[in-house]
Amino acid sequence: MALILSIETSTEICSVSISENGTLIDLREDLTGQNHSKLLTIFIDELLTKNGIAIHQFDAVAVSKGPGSYTGLRIGASVAKGLCYGAGVSLISVCPLEAMANHIINSQTEKGFELSTTDILVPMIDARRMEVYTGIWNTSGEMLEAVHAKIIDENSFEEYSQHRLVYFGNGSQKCENVFTRKNAVRIDGIYTSSAYMATLAQKKYSDGQFENVAYFEPYYLKEFVTTVSSKKIF
Repeated sequence: MALILSIETSTEICSVSISENGTLIDLREDLTGQNHSKLLTIFIDELLTKNGIAIHQFDAVAVSKGPGSYTGLRIGASVAKGLCYGAGVSLISVCPLEAMANHIINSQTEKGFELSTTDILVPMIDARRMEVYTGIWNTSGEMLEAVHAKIIDENSFEEYSQHRLVYFGNGSQKCENVFTRKNAVRIDGIYTSSAYMATLAQKKYSDGQFENVAYFEPYYLKEFVTTVSSKKIF
């Protein structure tokens, strides 16, 4: 059992939460855009002050390991490593795609839908244009297909055509007009959140699955790409 501070910055959402024994205690998050550098440490300080907890009292800090936004992941990892190093607490990493899939499994009644044992869960994080970061899980939480980058077209996931495909996340909206199969269902309102990390972080803590604070790096999946402006300044 553990008291864990969770940090999620893999997308445009900046999210921080406190959980104890896998149960969410408190949450602060911003859904308006890439404000991680401005808001992340403020959210952490607000949560610690509100709940009367010092950073050294946590058993671990959990951080979203990616894939996702290069800059967001860098900020989240840097802050998490700094907290762990300074307070001498353990570092845990959680895949945001798995966290969303796990949330879907555990919140069926709350979200007003029911999963079948044959459904496949396809969380998606936007990777620009028609590409997404994704992976595939069954409704027992077992990974069927490892996390990867995928270009979406009308034939995507055709190998799972005998199953209902349940897809969600900030990369799922671009798929609505592409998927022609009748047994593909999009669930709206599911996004990356530190609140979804609680049960997975607790399990990793119980299993002793910790990261090396000094050497941990986010899982970017793709290399960071810079663009050169077409406007000539001189």
